[in-house]
Amino acid sequence: MKTSEIRLLSTDEIKTKLGDARNELMNLRFQIVTGQLTDTSRLKIIRRQIAVYETILRERELGNVSEGAK
Repeated sequence: MKTSEIRLLSTDEIKTKLGDARNELMNLRFQIVTGQLTDTSRLKIIRRQIAVYETILRERELGNVSEGAK
């Protein structure tokens, strides 16, 4: 999902997606430890996605961008 698409989501939707991404990251870390994960590039993608979600939420918290506006 592109950053511009994420900005159009409501704050609650972003928080939900952030929680899902964090859960997926935790599961991927467990898979690495147990040796089940072969595609480690997914870790980088999820970490960056979490960073985007947190950045947009922080912008809204500071009042730089209103919810759902471009």
